[in-house]
Amino acid sequence: MSLRRRLTLSLVTILVLFAVNVGTHFWGSYARNESMEAYRDSVSAAQLSTEVEQLLEAQRQQILVLATLRETTEDQLDESELAQAEQSIADINGKIRELGRLSHSVTELQVEQLWDSSGTLLEDWLDFYRGYNNPDMRKDMDNPLQFLETSQRLQELEQRQAFIAQQRAQIIDRTIALTDRITVIAFFASIFLTAILGFFLVRYTNRALKSLKTGTERFGSGDLNYRINDIDDSGELGDLAQAFNDMSDKLRNAIYDVRKARDAADEANAAKSIFLANVSHELRTPLNAIIGYSEMLHDELGDEGEINRQQSRQDLDRITRSGRQLLTLIDDILDLSKIETGKMSLHCETFQPAELLKQVVESLSPLLRENFNELKIGDFNQLPRLYSDANKFRQIFTNLLSNANKFTEQGYITLEGRVLTDNPEWIEIEVRDTGIGMDEAQQEKVFDAFVQADSSTSANYGGTGLGLAICREFCDLMGGSITVTSEPGVGSTFTVRLPTDPALAHAAA
Repeated sequence: MSLRRRLTLSLVTILVLFAVNVGTHFWGSYARNESMEAYRDSVSAAQLSTEVEQLLEAQRQQILVLATLRETTEDQLDESELAQAEQSIADINGKIRELGRLSHSVTELQVEQLWDSSGTLLEDWLDFYRGYNNPDMRKDMDNPLQFLETSQRLQELEQRQAFIAQQRAQIIDRTIALTDRITVIAFFASIFLTAILGFFLVRYTNRALKSLKTGTERFGSGDLNYRINDIDDSGELGDLAQAFNDMSDKLRNAIYDVRKARDAADEANAAKSIFLANVSHELRTPLNAIIGYSEMLHDELGDEGEINRQQSRQDLDRITRSGRQLLTLIDDILDLSKIETGKMSLHCETFQPAELLKQVVESLSPLLRENFNELKIGDFNQLPRLYSDANKFRQIFTNLLSNANKFTEQGYITLEGRVLTDNPEWIEIEVRDTGIGMDEAQQEKVFDAFVQADSSTSANYGGTGLGLAICREFCDLMGGSITVTSEPGVGSTFTVRLPTDPALAHAAA
């Protein structure tokens, strides 16, 4: 459980206990108020019952006196006395009604009985007052039965109300005692639970923070393999521990990447050092030939004897060939420099691939004869016209065929081309040889600049390691690709794929 959930649970528990205390207080107050109100109604009803009983008794005495006077004298009631008598009866009737309103459901029967008996009694008394001055009225007011019945009903109601008042008082006492006990229990329970929750929260937090502290100290000391796994938390502390672990992983990966980049930089520096050594050797070889044959021609021209024109022509051919070799090497370096700086561009034109491939083969025929290699050429007439950079197309296959010839002796080199059947907008041209071949590790870096398949390749076969890198960059610029498949001792196959759609060539350019 997360720290946030623990804190929330603790807070909710405390709030629930507080709500229980408050609810108990309000419930006790409400119950006491209700009981007190009922008790006050019961007391008021008892007092009113006593008052009604006194009024009834006084009114009966007055009627008995008036009944005796009516029989012995001829005095009559004037209007004011009659009105006063009616008002007295009305007051008694109103107090009985008020007594009914103060009564409860448990005294409903007694109130109804009182209302019936008192109604009859008060009606008789009212008729007596109204017919007092009528000599023909004959009404026996000495009969006490109705009055006694009303008095009895009133006493029963009074007793019932007194009983209810006593019960209400007992309920009030019990409610006060119960609410006091609940309040005290809830108060001590709140203190106890708050202390327990606080103790466990502090203990849990201290343990988690100690684990985090230990982890940060281990991370700070360089132990990036250490992991904070002893925090049982799915919330903030767990996320913090996971963040520390992730940070450790990232730092470890960053250090690994830095070391890898450093090793790659060291390898690149070493490759460039080897490249510079190879370039120096490659530059020195044609320069030595040019200088050597130039000195020989100079010496021959200085002699007084007859000049051997055939030998001089051969020397000049060697000088020309060495100069072209030197120019090719310089062009490769310049092309790679343009590619790396992003200044290499395409000069697109429409051309026939078969014609350019034929020119490349013719220019490389002397090299093929030197290594006693046989070149097999496929049917290129089926290839469509391309809209791309013709010079770069020529240079790609010049480099590929030169490489195939350089690493093959007394073998076969095959040059074939076709239109892809599944995608007619692309052509595929392959250069296969039966040379020394390459393993998988050598194939992975054969297109890297300044790198040859093996460190001994330069010593055995010469070269700078730029040709295939330039081929790959040219293919990318022309919107195509180049791949290699090879097997040591069997040979290599370089496959060039180029688009025939002018839109693709424009997009790549």
